[in-house]
Amino acid sequence: MGLSYLVYPGAHHTRFHHAIGCMHLMHKAIQVLRFKGVEISEEEEKALLSAILLHDIGHGPFSHAMEHSIVNGVSHEYISLQFMEALNKEFNGTLTLAIKIFKGEYERKFMNQLISGQLDMDRADYLKRDSFYTGVSEGNINSERIISMLNVVDDQLVVEEKGIYSIEKFLVARRLMYWQVYLHKTSLAAEQLLIKVLQRVKELHKRGGAIHASSALEFFLDNEIGKTDFNEQILETFSRLDDIDILSAMKEWQFHEDFVLSNLCKILLERDLLKIKIKKKPIKEERVQAHLNEFINKYNVTENEAKYFVFSGLIENQAYYIDKQNIHILMKSGKIVDVAKASDQFNIKALSKPVTKYYMCYPKK
Repeated sequence: MGLSYLVYPGAHHTRFHHAIGCMHLMHKAIQVLRFKGVEISEEEEKALLSAILLHDIGHGPFSHAMEHSIVNGVSHEYISLQFMEALNKEFNGTLTLAIKIFKGEYERKFMNQLISGQLDMDRADYLKRDSFYTGVSEGNINSERIISMLNVVDDQLVVEEKGIYSIEKFLVARRLMYWQVYLHKTSLAAEQLLIKVLQRVKELHKRGGAIHASSALEFFLDNEIGKTDFNEQILETFSRLDDIDILSAMKEWQFHEDFVLSNLCKILLERDLLKIKIKKKPIKEERVQAHLNEFINKYNVTENEAKYFVFSGLIENQAYYIDKQNIHILMKSGKIVDVAKASDQFNIKALSKPVTKYYMCYPKK
């Protein structure tokens, strides 16, 4: 949940909770599909449960907020796969099928859809879980009902027609949870600050400045790690990182002599965040520059330093993708129709269009 707890104090649940929940839902999905005559062997069952249990193991500290900050351009899915490969060696190849399903290389395509599709067990768990812990009731989906409506036709996951209203609710819930929780303006501002803390630390470290951190965090500050660099040693070092490494480091860095680093850390630790404005149209450059000039004059810093406190960007929200792993509805006639066409709700088609909003962050007066 990144820094969502700054907005929703109950959002302290962990990715471990989520992984166990996903595994529980996968077990239910397997039971439902078997009951409907879909053959799933014991080996496939074990592979599905293992894959969903490990699907997010590659997330680093503060999840998506720092996904590309500690390592360069390496997604959590890629790191998850590296962990799975390493565990597969340790357990003498028992995860081979799980990895195949995770990568979408197994011939029974519906199995990958259960792990990484638009109606997977991952989303079925996190929407309900995050809704519960944040108290945002709009995200409360009926995952039990959705799972009970699943079936398989021609190796593709489908939802029986009578479950269409639950799917409509699921897609609307996803859209609302993104705007109200995952892309909430306050947690967005906090997460951007966190990214900028790491950015500044790396900048100072390159100049030869002394930076105190845990040995694991220090390793990633010392080295630029990209996709091709991941070996067993780096993977092991990455596994030692969590939120505590970052928080304890920031508690030290708030007293650093560098104006930018110390103030970024204080802003986050004292929860005295930047002001954020979100607009439907791009922010005019002159507005950003006006805030930059004001900050430069007030604190006598360079423009580069001021840009850590005054910046703009964009966010996107798309609840349903028509062009990949569509959600198919199995009609009573036996015909298979995409949910956007099967639904009598006009807003389902609207949910398949990306909505872009623009934001600007700057210090309070």
